[in-house]
Amino acid sequence: MKKNKTIFYLVLIGIVVFVTFYRMDSYITRPGSAYELSPLVAVENGDEDDEGSFSLMTISMLNATPALYLYAQFQDGYKILPPEQVRSPHESDEEYNVRQLKLMSDSQVNALKAAFETADLPFEVTTGGVFVLNVLEEGAADGILEPGDRVLSIDGNGFESQQDFIDYLADKQEGDSVELVIDREDRELIETITLEPLPTDPERAGLGISFVEDKSITTDPEVSIDSEQIGGPSAGLMFTLEIINQLLDEDITQGYDVAGTGTMESEGEVGRIGGIDQKVMAADNDGMEIFFAPDDEISGDGASNYQVAVETAEEIGTDMEIVPVKTLQDALDYLEQLQPK
Repeated sequence: MKKNKTIFYLVLIGIVVFVTFYRMDSYITRPGSAYELSPLVAVENGDEDDEGSFSLMTISMLNATPALYLYAQFQDGYKILPPEQVRSPHESDEEYNVRQLKLMSDSQVNALKAAFETADLPFEVTTGGVFVLNVLEEGAADGILEPGDRVLSIDGNGFESQQDFIDYLADKQEGDSVELVIDREDRELIETITLEPLPTDPERAGLGISFVEDKSITTDPEVSIDSEQIGGPSAGLMFTLEIINQLLDEDITQGYDVAGTGTMESEGEVGRIGGIDQKVMAADNDGMEIFFAPDDEISGDGASNYQVAVETAEEIGTDMEIVPVKTLQDALDYLEQLQPK
């Protein structure tokens, strides 16, 4: 009898451990938090006595376990996502995280450019090579390059754009070797790689990596941004507004707590993002008064970010004002017409 009880408890413990810790091949997302931007953004000698605030919005993402998967079925604001809706093909979790942090970095470059153009202050955008997002298994660079590497030159040649890098490699054949100078965590390395057929396209030879242009920006006055481990491009609009607010003497918040989301494109357009319903819920939970939502144009039967935001606001019964924006100027115009608190 005692032996049977022991077996029962061992089986029970095994089941609890399994449902609690076993990682399923899916993800759970839920409303995150509002992060006030003034502690994250510092403009040299910038204006700091504003009454209101700008906040970026986050979504929490977790690896699904059986217990969490079941819990998410019954919780408002929770979503279950298959891996293909989160990661790109051939992308590991580490490479996904690298890509998200790079998207955040690029969004900050666009935010600074748009803010300094708005304030009519000097800036310069430069290209420092290409940034490695992921390395394909069994590709030429497998085991040599790593996600997060910055390729500074190839065969002694720098390049002004991503296209220059692509064009140089296009003239190479299988078996050709190239010498790369890379920056890895502030260490400069030299690696020689022999080109091989691409795992995704055996008819072509290459390095077997995916990459993006690595841009940086210098401004006067200087701006530092501490985004910690927040990834993705969706805070671009809110970073831009916070930078402008610190560059200008006036308080463009007019004393309100303003949240929002949307990418900041190079010409000032506000781009569509994912999970806007969860971000509206998070903003309401944190007491935001105004929420900027991308008013993107959708073909067919799809709903714009703004439409989903309005529907979500009605469902949760929030008093928060949902404001549609297509461009940075739309957000600035709305704030300018507000009655100051």
